[in-house]
Amino acid sequence: MSIGEKPQAWKTQDVERDDSWILRLTPEQIEGFNTALAYAKEHPKPLLEMTQADYPLPEVSKKALEAAIGTTQGRWGMCLVKGFPVNDWTEAEMRVAYWGMGLYMGVGRTQNRASEVINDVRDAGGSYKVKGGRGYNTNAGLDFHQDSADVVALLCRRTAKEGGTSKVMSSIALHDKVAEARPDLLPVLEANNWFHSFQNAQDATQPPYYRCPLMGKSGAYFCARTNRKNTVAAQRDFPEVPRLTPQQEEALDFLDTIMPSDEFCYTMELERGDMQLLNSFVTLHSRTPFEDYDLPDEKRHLMRLWLSIPSSQPLPAEFAEYWGDSRAGAVRGGVRGSAITDDFLRYEKRQAEAMGMPCRGFSPIVTKEEMSKIVGMA
Repeated sequence: MSIGEKPQAWKTQDVERDDSWILRLTPEQIEGFNTALAYAKEHPKPLLEMTQADYPLPEVSKKALEAAIGTTQGRWGMCLVKGFPVNDWTEAEMRVAYWGMGLYMGVGRTQNRASEVINDVRDAGGSYKVKGGRGYNTNAGLDFHQDSADVVALLCRRTAKEGGTSKVMSSIALHDKVAEARPDLLPVLEANNWFHSFQNAQDATQPPYYRCPLMGKSGAYFCARTNRKNTVAAQRDFPEVPRLTPQQEEALDFLDTIMPSDEFCYTMELERGDMQLLNSFVTLHSRTPFEDYDLPDEKRHLMRLWLSIPSSQPLPAEFAEYWGDSRAGAVRGGVRGSAITDDFLRYEKRQAEAMGMPCRGFSPIVTKEEMSKIVGMA
């Protein structure tokens, strides 16, 4: 675990008063990323074959990434790093540089049905609230949610013509508000009878939906997982899934009154060269709809990494059904998709060893047959 302060509840005014979660790269650190990229371009390799030696960062630049990851595990559960030289990089160069950075931060996770390890967050004409819909390839506003990795990292290459504003809130503060105003709803949120759709991103051996409480604790560590869109999708697409109870509907409605409020929701405009990193267990995030520029290379574009990190917190045992492993610092998270390759499996094993992280490998915690029995008894 990371040394120092654990994540705590915060409200909008707290992060406005204290910007210690914002880090600014120095010229020397920036030059280190450029130097490492130049080496990677001279000695090109497929991303999944790269090691730290193929993107050789000087110590000062490594420290910037270590500080960023450490900040996500501390007081605020988030970090904003400013100053990456994205205007000097082509899209292809930024992809190599970003993947190289990830080799120093953790183990990358696959993110979609195509089992991709870097997602392009831009409007590709996708639809959000439909069967199998995801938000990253649309221009839609998003429900508050957490991504499926210890840390989600977004590096901003291009901003929108209008909109696309990032919104972040503390899920610990959300819990505390529920405890204060509606303590009767806490047992509802913490029960392991919530079903959520995988949105077609599961492995072939997994059922198309999973169970996970919306809130929980492992010792002194709080964690949350909520995405109303996926909970509603499980109700819509799978008639065998137990119907939401009136208390569950009430709990979701109550969360929806708190999350977007000015008191709890902090709004930030990501600029070119900004990297936003969020601890998925103690923050929730969303985005406003956006309007793009007409020229393709001017359209809003961010690249996303899902990272499993060595300093991650433990999770409640019930969370393992989705995350794959509840141990602190273990390789976990991501969605398998349908295109896992041998190259990825070799990368995962090699990178886990490089980061000193236990890796159980993939096998479904709950199989299709077991899930059939679970829903049959519900």
